[in-house]
Amino acid sequence: MKAERQGENREENEARKNPEIKNRRKSRDLPDPVRSMIMKKVAKFGGSSLASAGQMKKVADIIHADETRRFVVPSAPGKRYSDDVKVTDLLYRCYDAAAAGEDIDGRLKEIQARYQEIIEGLELDLNLDEEFAVMRDYFQRQAGRDYAASRGEYLNGLVMAKYLGFKFIDAAEVVLFDERGNFDAEHTNEVMRQRLKNMDNAVIPGFYGAMPDGSIKTFSRGGSDITGSIVARAVKADLYENWTDVSGVLVTDPHVVKNPEPIETITYRELRELAYMGASVMHEEAIFPVRQEGIPINIRNTNRPQDPGTMIVESTCRQPKYVITGIAGKKGFCAINIEKEMMNTEIGFGRKVLQVFEENGISFEHTPSGIDTYTVLVHQSEFEEKEQNVISGIHRAVHPDSIDLESNLALIAIVGRGMKATKGTAGRIFSALAHANINIKMIDQGSSELNIIIGVRDLDFEVAIRAIYDIFVTTQL
Repeated sequence: MKAERQGENREENEARKNPEIKNRRKSRDLPDPVRSMIMKKVAKFGGSSLASAGQMKKVADIIHADETRRFVVPSAPGKRYSDDVKVTDLLYRCYDAAAAGEDIDGRLKEIQARYQEIIEGLELDLNLDEEFAVMRDYFQRQAGRDYAASRGEYLNGLVMAKYLGFKFIDAAEVVLFDERGNFDAEHTNEVMRQRLKNMDNAVIPGFYGAMPDGSIKTFSRGGSDITGSIVARAVKADLYENWTDVSGVLVTDPHVVKNPEPIETITYRELRELAYMGASVMHEEAIFPVRQEGIPINIRNTNRPQDPGTMIVESTCRQPKYVITGIAGKKGFCAINIEKEMMNTEIGFGRKVLQVFEENGISFEHTPSGIDTYTVLVHQSEFEEKEQNVISGIHRAVHPDSIDLESNLALIAIVGRGMKATKGTAGRIFSALAHANINIKMIDQGSSELNIIIGVRDLDFEVAIRAIYDIFVTTQL
């Protein structure tokens, strides 16, 4: 009895130290039917989380620490070290060599060696010779680059399912595209829901699905995030965990600001704004399937599972830690400034100007305007080749008094749900930039008051972000 009590006390102490153990105990003590009704999580793991046997063991520990992590979506193995090559890139190179008529046996052996290293490190009884024989045949028959790229996730899914003891489901059977290559969300949701509804656990590879004829179709790079979101929607998950190599979404780019603060909670809309302006944490299209069901996303760090990460939610009454949620931006824009007296009285002026850009195949980013001025901001790389066509087209369309071009501009978005209820936010931004000797070229704020976008010179981009971060974050710490 004494030894039993000591064991219980030791477990209680461990549970207090480690919330994952606490969650596991809560789940373990419930009857199976009740446990499955209470909580259901989908966990997606990125390539860096699965690059080696050591990383795969960390992933297995995370999954087994919480029995509600029932459905797992793996990426292909990523880089093991800085100069390493991702398996997906090796597969692309191998397929291109096959398409060029080159011998690919050496390349296939290099790829198989990556998986064999993981298999041996995990001490698994698993042989992939037959899978690679099929791949060799399909590569030589030129089954398509999508097929080639998808094999990274497919093979990693086989390895992970074997190691976890979970059921393996080929994504080609449950992620469906239509005849035009567009993702068929509703058909996929129904097929996947039926396939998974009676399963306790499963591994579904990310990144790919199938066309109606059975051929493989992939999402864009980073598309495993989308698969995780699709699975979460189909099983009506309580939480979609996206495990990567950072402890959540950061307030700004760590390449610009050293060790920026993490964001505790962010809304779907805020994340979309930041992702649109260049912030990169997860594939932006991954938001839509879970948003339809109101499923929150938790960005977590595989190498620091004790960190809470960032919660991405539809809406929240929680006050943000800072007035702003995040700062993101992009360089390489050009402003086309159009002046014409009494422009504001001319019906259809803006439509006529934008139609010129449409006819030249150029998308616009923002259109700030005044009484007699109208500005169109576009990507400079798209505009340069067609600038004279656009200028002459604008002259014919609206007969402006003058057109002036300003190049090498950067746009910076300051995003935050807290800005709506806080006075003086814009003033603080302008003050911070003035103290940094930065001239503001453009200001644009949406009616939702969720973000403020400013334009500065490309040369001032990093300094501007640091100045804004300092005034809203550093001075609040």
